[in-house]
Amino acid sequence: MPQGDKSAYTDKQTRKAEHIEEGYERRGASEKEAERIAWATVNKDDGGGKKSGFGRGVETSNPAAHNGGKLGGEASASRPASERSASAKKAAATRNRNERRAG
Repeated sequence: MPQGDKSAYTDKQTRKAEHIEEGYERRGASEKEAERIAWATVNKDDGGGKKSGFGRGVETSNPAAHNGGKLGGEASASRPASERSASAKKAAATRNRNERRAG
């Protein structure tokens, strides 16, 4: 099997990679870069393509997507309410400013 061959991946892994790739392209990454990141993410989540043997290749639960926010939530909870509120207002203003620029 030549390097870069995707035939060893399941249909679900291929769909996952396509979905991730589309997201990166929407955010401005080149097509080649988006594809590279997408397959790297699938490999990280699922440990690569199909593998032979009993009980292998069953789990495709996307663990990388479940890691975000744990530390951030902890840090946020330790800040005073006034600081969190100020941060939220600043974020809302930035979103509004960016929407006006894009639209």
